[in-house]
Amino acid sequence: MAKHTADSLGGAVLIRGTGLLGTSIGLGLSKAGAQVYLSDPSPSAQAVAVDIGAGAPLGEATTDPAVVVIAAPPDVCAAEIADALQRYPNAVVLDIASIKVALLEDLQKRVAAGELTAEQLSRYIGCHPMAGRERSGPVAARGELFTSMPWVICRRADVQEAAVNAALEIAHTLGASVSYMDTADHDASVALISHLPQIAASLVASRLQDTRPESLALAGNGLRDVTRIAASDPSLWVQILSGNAPRIVEILYGVREDLNRLINTMENPTGPGARLDIAQLMSEGNTGHARIPGKHGAPPQAFTKVTVIVDDTPGQIAALLADIGRIGINVEDLRMEHSAGHQVGMVEVAVVPGVRDTLIESLTEIGWKVVQ
Repeated sequence: MAKHTADSLGGAVLIRGTGLLGTSIGLGLSKAGAQVYLSDPSPSAQAVAVDIGAGAPLGEATTDPAVVVIAAPPDVCAAEIADALQRYPNAVVLDIASIKVALLEDLQKRVAAGELTAEQLSRYIGCHPMAGRERSGPVAARGELFTSMPWVICRRADVQEAAVNAALEIAHTLGASVSYMDTADHDASVALISHLPQIAASLVASRLQDTRPESLALAGNGLRDVTRIAASDPSLWVQILSGNAPRIVEILYGVREDLNRLINTMENPTGPGARLDIAQLMSEGNTGHARIPGKHGAPPQAFTKVTVIVDDTPGQIAALLADIGRIGINVEDLRMEHSAGHQVGMVEVAVVPGVRDTLIESLTEIGWKVVQ
């Protein structure tokens, strides 16, 4: 496999940017046998990436790479792409930024201004590996970060097939699941499924700034689930939201209409039709949620949930899962919620509906407390 990877890429890979994603790509490609070089404006970030095995430092005598991966922040990504296209005339250049339209428009303006040629631009392909972690930086990198995760390749009519093939080879080597989209469809999609949730989480979390501690002590998984991504890096999200603003603002107009509708209803909750309007709004949310794919693409309704009380002590969750395995039932999903004020937790396991009764009966016989 290692030889196949190096041969199919046609030579070395240079990764410019050794943050979480860039370093993770380096780790994955290096493990697969590719020759990887690293470059970063921060010597310490680059040194960490080198030390953990993501690649070798780029030196003056380094052979020109076959592929250059731009893993830079959105606000400098276009300039990095343009520089790589000029600096490495035989290389395919791909980026992994989360916005695509603004980058391509910037590069096309450089062609129109004579800073780049159309031939140079044809060696560029936009990609977006949709993976990440709560932690950032090279120290958080993992070579397995992209396994089974979506990897979007933005094909264009003017892009060389060699560029598409290189992007595809890297994605497959890293174990990602490839989708093809044009830049406009990509940005519209991530505006809804990634950027809007970030905005919503941040807006809800901002309401908590002056909340009394005793009120926050009542918080359960509902609040934690909604606000989890509100802890994201503000400087990065300034770049993402501003870069994809035209697509995001169209969605926000719709959200504003729904909020105004709800506010008007809640100002007179016992008025004619008010309860029906609230029910309809909640039902619309049910319908949207039902469209989110679950495990292996199955809808969430494909599974049923069983909640088990466990002691908040080491080994309890492992013991529960081991017992479920001995029963012969596969766990499709799992989440845990702690009980405020008690040294117990509630583990919610999702299983196919046909085994629910068997699971409840078997766990109860073993001694687990199942909440039905």
